[in-house]
Amino acid sequence: MQTYIVTGCAGFIGSTLVDKLLSQGQHVIGIDNFSTGRHRFLEGALKNSYFTLMEGDLLDFDSLKHFFSGGEFVFHLAANADVRFGTEHPQKDLEQNTIATFNVLEAMRANDIKKIAFSSTGSIYGEPDIFPTPEDAPSPIQTSLYGATKLACEGLIQAYCEGFDFQSWIFRFVSILGERYTHGHVFDFYKQLKSDSTQLKVLGNGKQRKSYLYIQDCIDAMQIAIEKATDKINVLNLGVDGYSEVNDSVKWISEELGVNPKLEYAGGERGWIGDSPFIFLDTKKIRSLGWVPKHSIRDGVVKTVKFLKNNGWVMESRK
Repeated sequence: MQTYIVTGCAGFIGSTLVDKLLSQGQHVIGIDNFSTGRHRFLEGALKNSYFTLMEGDLLDFDSLKHFFSGGEFVFHLAANADVRFGTEHPQKDLEQNTIATFNVLEAMRANDIKKIAFSSTGSIYGEPDIFPTPEDAPSPIQTSLYGATKLACEGLIQAYCEGFDFQSWIFRFVSILGERYTHGHVFDFYKQLKSDSTQLKVLGNGKQRKSYLYIQDCIDAMQIAIEKATDKINVLNLGVDGYSEVNDSVKWISEELGVNPKLEYAGGERGWIGDSPFIFLDTKKIRSLGWVPKHSIRDGVVKTVKFLKNNGWVMESRK
């Protein structure tokens, strides 16, 4: 039994991980400032005596040092995940991703915690020439502020592993889908169709190719990697062995909702500045550890839509 610290504990991935750790009899210290996290995602955890909630900001280092007291392993999941609008507030990515990660590492050092799992992103590959893209792909040109700040976080973590004898698991996710999902293309499409089921505006040309991973498969992959990957620095892509077009998502969402909207495309191969038109990661490394995803991309989309249909409060409230 360990005491895990989970930053971003009230978010989509964080709250799901908290529930999984508690179900395994682990102690969890959850940290969140609730800027995007939801209190309702923690309803079950708050009833568990093994869970402690610390409400605060990772940019408040003095509080953070106190929050980390007694922890043994950190899952650093908190971040600004607003990729699309990064150019409108570039300082936000720097502060909430890179500086926050530096504070986490320093809080770990102050409390003699040596192990960290970090949620990075496939966006750090920019627009690669190799598909599926492996972890050792040539250093890319960064195309989004989000990806650039996450890559900086990776560098900091690796340097702390070398300089302060930390051990790290850096997970480069594709987009994650499933229950408690609260932002991204499925959320946006669902919200549009809930308002008007007869038409749907699609950024780009709908032919953007992306890979996705179901939330429970993501959590399972992280736990298997932490158990079996024992290097000082472990960098692993997480995703399924395939991809879909945005148009495929539109079809699956429409089928689940029983609608047939007229599609209006914005045009071009990108949805926004920095949007990579093709994301497909090589997952041989995580699969070599015995992990296999149990759900397809379509499964993830459908499960997400069902969650949104059954939890209308997510559309209106941040709490």
